[in-house]
Amino acid sequence: MDLRTELLKSIWYAFTALDVEKSGKVSKSQLKVLSHNLYTVLHIPHDPVALEEHFRDDDDGPVSSQGYMPYLNKYILDKVEEGAFIKEDFDELCWTLTAKKNYKADRNGNSVVSHRDAFKLWCLFNFLSEDKYPLVMVPDEVEYLLKKVCTAMNVELNCCELDDYFSQDPQHQNGMTVWQFLDLVNSGKLLRGIEREAVSMAIEEVYQEVIEDVLKQGYLWKKGQLRRNWSERWFALKPSALSYYMSEERKEKKGSIALDKHCCVEVLPDRDGKRCMFCVKTSSRTYEMSASDTRQRQEWTLAIQTAIRLQAEGKKSLHKDLKQKRREQREQRERRKAAKEEEMQRLKQLQEEKERKLQELELLKEAQRQAELLLQEEEERRRIQHEEMQRTLEIQLKEAEQARASMQAEMVLKEAEAERQRKRIVELEEMQERLQEALQQEVKARRDEESVRYAQARLLSEEEEKLKQLMKLKEEQEEYIIKTQREKQVLKQEMENKSKYLEEAQKQLEEVRVNRQRVDQDVMAAQRKLRQASTNVKHWNVQMNRLMHPIGPGDKRITVSGGFPSIPPVLLTRRESSLKLRQRSEDKNCDPESEESKENHGEPVQNCGHPRMFGLARALNTVVSVGRPEPCVDTYQRAVQIL
Repeated sequence: MDLRTELLKSIWYAFTALDVEKSGKVSKSQLKVLSHNLYTVLHIPHDPVALEEHFRDDDDGPVSSQGYMPYLNKYILDKVEEGAFIKEDFDELCWTLTAKKNYKADRNGNSVVSHRDAFKLWCLFNFLSEDKYPLVMVPDEVEYLLKKVCTAMNVELNCCELDDYFSQDPQHQNGMTVWQFLDLVNSGKLLRGIEREAVSMAIEEVYQEVIEDVLKQGYLWKKGQLRRNWSERWFALKPSALSYYMSEERKEKKGSIALDKHCCVEVLPDRDGKRCMFCVKTSSRTYEMSASDTRQRQEWTLAIQTAIRLQAEGKKSLHKDLKQKRREQREQRERRKAAKEEEMQRLKQLQEEKERKLQELELLKEAQRQAELLLQEEEERRRIQHEEMQRTLEIQLKEAEQARASMQAEMVLKEAEAERQRKRIVELEEMQERLQEALQQEVKARRDEESVRYAQARLLSEEEEKLKQLMKLKEEQEEYIIKTQREKQVLKQEMENKSKYLEEAQKQLEEVRVNRQRVDQDVMAAQRKLRQASTNVKHWNVQMNRLMHPIGPGDKRITVSGGFPSIPPVLLTRRESSLKLRQRSEDKNCDPESEESKENHGEPVQNCGHPRMFGLARALNTVVSVGRPEPCVDTYQRAVQIL
């Protein structure tokens, strides 16, 4: 069905809606308004001059559809370009005009479908209706449309009630109008117990599939081209392209995949944490996608393959092709039905001819029997007359012989006529035998046909059983593959965890090694400081030993090279000897703190019993214990003052 035919169907409804008197004619002013609206919705440049020229007021009478068609074809339909206008806006204009007059919805709000859903059903009716006016939809298409709506709601159509509805009115067998169809849907006989929202969603789904050529739609995961990340998108498949959006409202379009005969779709193994993957390969790029389950992946791959097949065959719409095939099947059924009826009529005529010939044969046989009876009676009468004539009229022998000769001639003619009648009977018997043979051959042919059909049905059932077994094996194989892949992923995850633990242990070991090296360096630095402090303590011990000799009255201080007063060498020697003796005797009475200092520093400042010397020793030990490597001048001068 081309675009012109689709537009004409909607325009026909608008024209008939303007025909208020149902006379087949519409006023010119209304047609001008209709033409102006058609120019607007079809995005055709307005031509007011041609409009006024065509509808000039030479005649005030209305215009019929035949008078409007030339203008409609020349100035509107010939200028329409497919894709230059929105088909839904055009249909909505025509629906608005015709619904005001013809569509009677329930004012109490008890209708099964809303006004918007009624518009979509009207569009579906126009698509599936026959290309004859007035527009009607045959019962097969009505059942097909209702089954599509019920399938979308996951319910089964009650075909018995539909058959009862068609059987109530014989006119419905030839087709029903759109208003009868809407009344049937709104009556609730076929959609009893179903919510209005479910019916609306089902009608919307069928409308998108049939009118908008949406083969399939739903959410899929798509892998990006640049960032290589996975994003969930709403996909809508049409015969020419696979478009994807941010959400199912289809307001923000993210991209589109153009389909042609060179494209293909392939099933991919699970990876990257995604399952049920497949890809669409085009001439320029490969698109990877992931479905929610195996069934959805199979449905999507079959739908995309159908779209690619339509592109290869040069077809733009799947349902237009299916509608044409259904129409051809109906025509074939009608032709077969007509041929069957013709064959039955011919057989009936042959049977009547046979009965007529049998009746003629019976009549001929009856006539022959009557002729024989008459002949016998005539012969008996003539024999009696001849005997009487022989007895009574011997003198008339000559005349009797002449009469006998004439009678013999007449008998010859009768016999010839009887022979012809017998030949006719033989021919009729032969014709009867041929008719019986033809009837037997027909019976045999019917039996052969039934046997072939039975064999074909048996082969089909075997093939279906094998197909089921094959599908079951395929499902088991897919389950085993999925199970193996899951185990592989678990093992891979464990290996990655162990590798991470090993790397963390190596890092900790490396940190321990670095800390150990740093501690070793600190220990070596401390040892160096201790050695230096020990050296300084020894030096200060020597100096303290020199300073520990007491200074007597009248002794002069001798200045040493370091800038401090010194004790005379002779006196110093005596003092040292005496101090050594006293120190040896008092080592046992030394302060515990001196022993502790000795343990910590190796060679502490020796202490004696003199109180001032004890204070000096403690001061020096304090300096050494805090780790000061250099001697303090102030402390040294204080020690000298104490001495």
